[in-house]
Amino acid sequence: MAGLWRSYQALMTKYPWTVQIVTAGSLVGVGDVISQQLIERRGLANHSVRRTTKMMSIGFFFVGPVVGGWYKVLDKLVMGGTKSAALKKMLFDQAGFAPCFLGAFLLISGTLNGLTVDENVAKLKRDYTDALISNYYLWPPVQIANFYFIPLHHRLAVVQIVAVVWNSYLSWKANKM
Repeated sequence: MAGLWRSYQALMTKYPWTVQIVTAGSLVGVGDVISQQLIERRGLANHSVRRTTKMMSIGFFFVGPVVGGWYKVLDKLVMGGTKSAALKKMLFDQAGFAPCFLGAFLLISGTLNGLTVDENVAKLKRDYTDALISNYYLWPPVQIANFYFIPLHHRLAVVQIVAVVWNSYLSWKANKM
Protein backbone atom coordinates (compact mmCIF):
# COMPACT_ATOMS: atom_id res chain seq x y z
CA MET A 1 0.00 0.00 0.00
CA ALA A 2 2.87 2.36 0.81
CA GLY A 3 4.34 1.73 -2.63
CA LEU A 4 1.04 2.57 -4.27
CA TRP A 5 0.85 5.82 -2.27
CA ARG A 6 4.43 6.73 -3.27
CA SER A 7 3.58 6.10 -6.93
CA TYR A 8 0.48 8.27 -6.60
CA GLN A 9 2.58 11.03 -4.97
CA ALA A 10 5.16 10.84 -7.77
CA LEU A 11 2.47 11.09 -10.44
CA MET A 12 0.78 13.92 -8.53
CA THR A 13 4.07 15.83 -8.47
CA LYS A 14 4.71 15.27 -12.18
CA TYR A 15 1.12 15.58 -13.53
CA PRO A 16 -0.98 17.24 -10.80
CA TRP A 17 -3.91 18.39 -12.93
CA THR A 18 -4.26 15.11 -14.85
CA VAL A 19 -3.97 12.98 -11.71
CA GLN A 20 -6.59 15.11 -9.91
CA ILE A 21 -9.02 14.75 -12.81
CA VAL A 22 -8.45 10.99 -13.19
CA THR A 23 -8.84 10.55 -9.43
CA ALA A 24 -12.12 12.51 -9.41
CA GLY A 25 -13.60 10.62 -12.36
CA SER A 26 -12.59 7.25 -10.97
CA LEU A 27 -14.01 7.95 -7.53
CA VAL A 28 -17.28 9.29 -8.93
CA GLY A 29 -17.49 5.96 -10.76
CA VAL A 30 -16.80 4.06 -7.53
CA GLY A 31 -19.58 6.07 -5.89
CA ASP A 32 -22.00 5.02 -8.62
CA VAL A 33 -21.05 1.35 -8.27
CA ILE A 34 -21.64 1.59 -4.52
CA SER A 35 -24.96 3.33 -5.17
CA GLN A 36 -26.14 0.66 -7.59
CA GLN A 37 -24.90 -2.30 -5.57
CA LEU A 38 -25.35 -1.28 -1.92
CA ILE A 39 -28.06 1.39 -1.91
CA GLU A 40 -30.23 0.25 -4.81
CA ARG A 41 -29.26 -3.45 -4.48
CA ARG A 42 -29.36 -4.03 -8.24
CA GLY A 43 -26.96 -6.96 -8.24
CA LEU A 44 -24.23 -7.45 -10.81
CA ALA A 45 -26.63 -8.81 -13.43
CA ASN A 46 -28.64 -5.56 -13.35
CA HIS A 47 -25.73 -3.16 -12.92
CA SER A 48 -25.89 -0.34 -15.47
CA VAL A 49 -22.39 0.04 -16.88
CA ARG A 50 -23.77 2.83 -19.06
CA ARG A 51 -24.86 4.78 -15.97
CA THR A 52 -21.48 4.24 -14.27
CA THR A 53 -19.78 5.47 -17.45
CA LYS A 54 -21.99 8.59 -17.48
CA MET A 55 -21.22 9.29 -13.84
CA MET A 56 -17.48 8.81 -14.45
CA SER A 57 -17.65 11.23 -17.38
CA ILE A 58 -19.21 13.82 -15.06
CA GLY A 59 -16.27 13.20 -12.71
CA PHE A 60 -13.65 13.48 -15.45
CA PHE A 61 -15.08 16.48 -17.31
CA PHE A 62 -16.93 18.41 -14.61
CA VAL A 63 -16.11 17.45 -11.02
CA GLY A 64 -12.32 17.13 -11.41
CA PRO A 65 -11.66 20.29 -13.41
CA VAL A 66 -14.23 22.46 -11.61
CA VAL A 67 -13.41 21.45 -8.03
CA GLY A 68 -9.66 21.39 -8.73
CA GLY A 69 -9.87 24.86 -10.27
CA TRP A 70 -12.08 26.13 -7.43
CA TYR A 71 -9.49 25.13 -4.83
CA LYS A 72 -6.84 27.13 -6.69
CA VAL A 73 -9.13 30.18 -6.83
CA LEU A 74 -10.08 29.77 -3.18
CA ASP A 75 -6.42 29.68 -2.14
CA LYS A 76 -5.93 33.02 -3.89
CA LEU A 77 -9.09 34.54 -2.36
CA VAL A 78 -8.19 33.50 1.18
CA MET A 79 -4.47 33.34 1.88
CA GLY A 80 -2.83 31.38 4.66
CA GLY A 81 -3.17 28.14 6.55
CA THR A 82 -4.53 29.38 9.86
CA LYS A 83 -7.70 28.13 11.53
CA SER A 84 -9.35 31.44 10.65
CA ALA A 85 -8.37 31.06 6.97
CA ALA A 86 -9.68 27.47 6.94
CA LEU A 87 -13.00 28.66 8.38
CA LYS A 88 -13.25 31.46 5.79
CA LYS A 89 -12.47 29.01 2.97
CA MET A 90 -15.13 26.62 4.23
CA LEU A 91 -17.68 29.44 4.38
CA PHE A 92 -16.88 30.58 0.82
CA ASP A 93 -16.98 26.97 -0.32
CA GLN A 94 -20.27 26.09 1.34
CA ALA A 95 -22.13 29.37 0.88
CA GLY A 96 -20.96 30.22 -2.63
CA PHE A 97 -19.52 27.24 -4.47
CA ALA A 98 -21.47 24.24 -3.15
CA PRO A 99 -24.99 25.47 -4.03
CA CYS A 100 -23.96 26.31 -7.62
CA PHE A 101 -21.88 23.15 -8.06
CA LEU A 102 -24.64 20.90 -6.75
CA GLY A 103 -27.25 22.46 -9.04
CA ALA A 104 -24.96 22.12 -12.04
CA PHE A 105 -24.15 18.50 -11.13
CA LEU A 106 -27.83 17.57 -10.94
CA LEU A 107 -28.62 19.37 -14.22
CA ILE A 108 -25.71 17.72 -16.04
CA SER A 109 -26.67 14.26 -14.80
CA GLY A 110 -30.29 14.87 -15.79
CA THR A 111 -29.21 15.93 -19.26
CA LEU A 112 -26.99 12.85 -19.64
CA ASN A 113 -29.94 10.73 -18.53
CA GLY A 114 -31.97 12.13 -21.41
CA LEU A 115 -34.34 14.35 -19.45
CA THR A 116 -36.04 17.14 -21.32
CA VAL A 117 -35.51 20.68 -20.06
CA ASP A 118 -38.89 20.63 -18.29
CA GLU A 119 -38.20 17.21 -16.71
CA ASN A 120 -34.74 18.36 -15.64
CA VAL A 121 -36.12 21.53 -14.03
CA ALA A 122 -38.84 19.52 -12.25
CA LYS A 123 -36.25 17.03 -10.98
CA LEU A 124 -34.03 19.87 -9.80
CA LYS A 125 -36.95 21.47 -7.95
CA ARG A 126 -37.75 18.12 -6.34
CA ASP A 127 -34.21 17.05 -5.36
CA TYR A 128 -32.03 20.15 -4.98
CA THR A 129 -33.04 21.36 -1.51
CA ASP A 130 -32.78 17.88 0.02
CA ALA A 131 -29.37 17.35 -1.60
CA LEU A 132 -28.13 20.77 -0.42
CA ILE A 133 -29.24 20.11 3.15
CA SER A 134 -27.48 16.72 3.03
CA ASN A 135 -24.40 18.53 1.72
CA TYR A 136 -24.41 20.78 4.79
CA TYR A 137 -24.46 17.79 7.15
CA LEU A 138 -21.33 16.27 5.61
CA TRP A 139 -19.08 18.87 4.06
CA PRO A 140 -18.43 21.78 6.48
CA PRO A 141 -16.34 19.74 8.97
CA VAL A 142 -14.61 17.86 6.14
CA GLN A 143 -13.72 21.11 4.40
CA ILE A 144 -12.42 22.86 7.52
CA ALA A 145 -10.06 19.92 8.12
CA ASN A 146 -9.18 19.80 4.42
CA PHE A 147 -8.35 23.50 4.22
CA TYR A 148 -6.41 23.50 7.50
CA PHE A 149 -4.38 20.28 7.28
CA ILE A 150 -4.11 19.29 3.60
CA PRO A 151 -1.81 20.91 1.01
CA LEU A 152 -3.58 22.39 -2.04
CA HIS A 153 -2.42 19.69 -4.49
CA HIS A 154 -3.95 16.93 -2.34
CA ARG A 155 -7.25 18.61 -1.46
CA LEU A 156 -9.21 17.26 -4.41
CA ALA A 157 -8.02 13.71 -3.69
CA VAL A 158 -8.92 13.97 0.01
CA VAL A 159 -12.33 15.37 -0.84
CA GLN A 160 -12.90 12.65 -3.45
CA ILE A 161 -12.06 9.92 -0.95
CA VAL A 162 -14.66 11.30 1.46
CA ALA A 163 -16.85 11.89 -1.55
CA VAL A 164 -17.10 8.19 -2.35
CA VAL A 165 -19.92 8.17 0.21
CA TRP A 166 -21.24 11.50 -1.07
CA ASN A 167 -20.97 10.35 -4.71
CA SER A 168 -22.96 7.23 -3.83
CA TYR A 169 -25.69 9.47 -2.44
CA LEU A 170 -25.50 11.91 -5.39
CA SER A 171 -25.57 9.11 -7.93
CA TRP A 172 -28.65 7.65 -6.26
CA LYS A 173 -30.27 11.12 -6.08
CA ALA A 174 -29.31 12.07 -9.65
CA ASN A 175 -30.52 8.78 -11.14
CA LYS A 176 -33.71 8.40 -9.07
CA MET A 177 -36.56 9.06 -11.46
